[in-house]
Amino acid sequence: MKNHFNITKDFLLELNFHISREDTENNVLVVQKENHGIRNLILGIAPPILIMEQYIFKVSNQSEKVFKNLLQKNRDVIHGAFVLDDSGEKVIFRDTLQIENLDINELEGSLNSLSLLMSEFSDRIIEFSKY
Repeated sequence: MKNHFNITKDFLLELNFHISREDTENNVLVVQKENHGIRNLILGIAPPILIMEQYIFKVSNQSEKVFKNLLQKNRDVIHGAFVLDDSGEKVIFRDTLQIENLDINELEGSLNSLSLLMSEFSDRIIEFSKY
């Protein structure tokens, strides 16, 4: 049986991510690569999937304009999407991958998608967080 936690961890280290926290009991990793806009990205290994989530900002004013813009931006995101948490107050980037045959290129593609999103859309994110 594959140890998906260790495989995922090894991939992240090979991709030069800093692992700031790991919980082997719950199969959770928290990683950083701040020069790529990735901060406190949570990876949950929950076979058959790998779940990746990064908090982006808190929605102060539930503005239709903000939600509409986020949904429109989702169309441009290669992997993953903007989502709301259960309270409807936090915008999170979320992506899921099949874990059984996960390879480093697939994981890197998802991580690059988040990095690109953060660099291209950062001005709008800052603007939305001030609403």
